[in-house]
Amino acid sequence: MKSLKTLVCATSFALCFGAVSMANAATIAPAGAAFTTSGSITVKSPASLNIPVTCNIIFTGTVASGGAGASITGATVSGSNPLCGVPVLSNLPWPLTVAGTGPDAFTGTVSGVKFKIASDCSATPVTIAVNWKNSTNTLGISTPQTVGSCTITALTAVPSPAFTVSP
Repeated sequence: MKSLKTLVCATSFALCFGAVSMANAATIAPAGAAFTTSGSITVKSPASLNIPVTCNIIFTGTVASGGAGASITGATVSGSNPLCGVPVLSNLPWPLTVAGTGPDAFTGTVSGVKFKIASDCSATPVTIAVNWKNSTNTLGISTPQTVGSCTITALTAVPSPAFTVSP
């Protein structure tokens, strides 16, 4: 009898936890759409003597067919600073997920992030925390994100077509 009560309690907990997780999931529209972003990224690295360098960044990708997330399939870095031509982004695609209740601001993650600036910033891919704001159609970071020996100190990416995130 005790094991049955334990099983019922464990099952109830798992169902409640799953419901809470699903309640925090958010969707991105337009579902199934290809997108391109414009924006900027600021990174400190050993190659820049840990001085922040700001470059232009363009992401390309696709929103999942059901809108449950997006996939960043390409990235290009450019800019007037000579170090902007050095980064090599790898381990693509990078999955983007969003969560929260909005209605304007959401949190999320970009997984599998790996790049090198002269040498690998990180030996293994990392997940960075991002935020999304519907009113400005902007993906960004609110705190510096460490990728091994490098740190992303600022990121702004504006997708086209515009995204709308819903809880």
